[in-house]
Amino acid sequence: MNFFIIIPTYNEKENLFELIQRIAKELVNRDYKVLIIDDDSPDGTGQVADKLAKRYPIDVLHRPSKLGLGSAYIAGFKEALKQKADLIFEMDADLSHNPADLLKMAKEAENGNDVVIGSRKVKGGRIVGWNFWRHFCSFGAMFFSRLVLGLKTKDVTAGFRCYKRKVLEKINLDKIKSNGYAFQEEMLYRTEKLGFKVKEVPAVFIDRKKGKSKLNKKDIWEFFIIMIRLKFDKSL
Repeated sequence: MNFFIIIPTYNEKENLFELIQRIAKELVNRDYKVLIIDDDSPDGTGQVADKLAKRYPIDVLHRPSKLGLGSAYIAGFKEALKQKADLIFEMDADLSHNPADLLKMAKEAENGNDVVIGSRKVKGGRIVGWNFWRHFCSFGAMFFSRLVLGLKTKDVTAGFRCYKRKVLEKINLDKIKSNGYAFQEEMLYRTEKLGFKVKEVPAVFIDRKKGKSKLNKKDIWEFFIIMIRLKFDKSL
């Protein structure tokens, strides 16, 4: 199976080179492609991505402004389907996700699971470097979304995922309502509603050491609004 790894970026110049090197090391014997989606980062991340594309199997999508995490992944999913990718990964650019877990996740997909999540909430998974407030907000978001939407998955906010192509073909990507951090919960909700098999594998999430988190108040408000809308959406 070939791998297609989608990495949205905004001001990740300090992290991107190391991340791509680590991915290349882990997948040296695998057929893979990385798609970097840069939202016109003012720190020059897009230019770094272009340079890396000359050395590694990378495509770069330059977008004109900061258009949102959800829309970046939707664009990446559509490109992955266009390129006939077998396994489509989501991955953060800030080194919080360990490229060494890619093959472990792929193995679970190859063993019959439709979606594999690098989970911080199963045995062996954990978070390193968060303060009390980050843990509190994450717990609240997970508790609320699992309660409202009835999600079976434990780590519903995880951004380290592997989808089989058939999952993204079945989900109507143009119907996705969220564009911020609620995107992960909405994708998971639609995945579970369609009956796909979700597997969580332990992953250690290490908080970024360089750059700043992109989470803001607008994303938090959107999260709660989207959860309520999904709950009462009769079309699902």
